[in-house]
Amino acid sequence: MIREDGTDGERFEVKQPMSAPPLTQHPETGEPVQQVFLPPHLILRYSEGTQKKMLDNKSIEQKGFTKYERDQSSGQYHRVAGNEGPETLRP
Repeated sequence: MIREDGTDGERFEVKQPMSAPPLTQHPETGEPVQQVFLPPHLILRYSEGTQKKMLDNKSIEQKGFTKYERDQSSGQYHRVAGNEGPETLRP
């Protein structure tokens, strides 16, 4: 719903076919409204959350990989996942 001063009002949901014209008035109050499209929430194989979980240190270690992260102060790389390779690498 759009208020006279231009601020957002109540949000409500109406199910209607895509071919139907957008509502211009609130179905109960008759006040002017604007149609807002929101992206659907989809759980995908390679979603941001899934990728974050796949690249988690524990997951990387379980798959047999070793991961190093750079220490900003010294510039050295320290092993944060895995057991193979040296504990610290110098650039």
